[in-house]
Amino acid sequence: MDKVPKAIVISLIATSALAWIASINQPDMMVAMTNYNTLSISLFTASWTAGMAAMMFPAITPMVLLYNRLVTNKENNRSSQSSVTIQEEEQNGKVRSSSSSSSSSFPSARIILFVGSYLFVWALTGITLLLGWSVVMNNTIMTTESTSLVQYLYGSLLILAGVYQFTPLKRICIGYCESPMSFFMRRWRDGTSGAVNMGLYHGMYCLGCCWAYFLLMVALGWMNLLWMGLFAGIIFAEKMWSRGIWVARAAGIQLVIIGVLVSAGMLPSLVSSAMSMTSSEDGTSDEMMTMENSANNNNNNPMTTDNSSPGSSMDMSDDSMASETASDESPRMAKDYNGQTMGSMDMNDNNPSEGQTQMMDME
Repeated sequence: MDKVPKAIVISLIATSALAWIASINQPDMMVAMTNYNTLSISLFTASWTAGMAAMMFPAITPMVLLYNRLVTNKENNRSSQSSVTIQEEEQNGKVRSSSSSSSSSFPSARIILFVGSYLFVWALTGITLLLGWSVVMNNTIMTTESTSLVQYLYGSLLILAGVYQFTPLKRICIGYCESPMSFFMRRWRDGTSGAVNMGLYHGMYCLGCCWAYFLLMVALGWMNLLWMGLFAGIIFAEKMWSRGIWVARAAGIQLVIIGVLVSAGMLPSLVSSAMSMTSSEDGTSDEMMTMENSANNNNNNPMTTDNSSPGSSMDMSDDSMASETASDESPRMAKDYNGQTMGSMDMNDNNPSEGQTQMMDME
């Protein structure tokens, strides 16, 4: 292998490895889905694009190597043709100032454009999946308390992803991805614009192969290294093996079976991560609303005290009960006292000496 192909392979593998490391700490996808914050969406897009580089660069290495060889051969052919033309013109007595080295150029710029256009397709795909699924999530999962509805929704997504593996579109797209020569024979374009054009086409063919996998990753909250590694292995086998369609169909059968089990409520653990993320976000919102309402109530009621602890509430209740008891006992004590006083006065009228003796005894 020449120096340029070696440099291409090393660059793609190194970029993929760095992207895997960057994917360890990912931004919170739920914040971007619920708040539509521009910064959160931008961070997700950057993290998503890095994840696509980590997962897809090993699989597209043969395509990039073939593109480099085709570009290099065309440049060499042009260089040889121009050199022959110069020799003929010199034999005819004509002088030409241009040299063969000026017509040939290193194809690294075109390769960068080809790979960059390919990643651009996946970046747009990530934004579309994020915003599209956020509409479904905010109008169904975040507003319902029915577990069965969520299970049916997630199960339907798994079944849809599995059924797609048997469609003609999947077979056509995977055919171009696993056969780079057939792709370039159909979509070849010269120049830098051709590199961008072919990169976009290759990205769309890969999207046709793999969009179902990434829909599941976004919808079910499976944006972690475990599921990324699993789907990256499936995609690599689909693209590198000449019978990759059988890998896709085997994965499709598994997805359909898992989707049926999830719909029946027999595999709740597969959707627990998405449900926990959703419930935590919803719980945070409810808590904030409760705090705001309590603050508004305290501001609107000037007589409200700050005794919010259980002990203070119990003290207030005890004081209230004591005051009520005292108020109930006061008329009774006053009645008894008045009765005793009236009795003493009657006794004093009948027998003053006994009344005085009784009063001295009471004192």
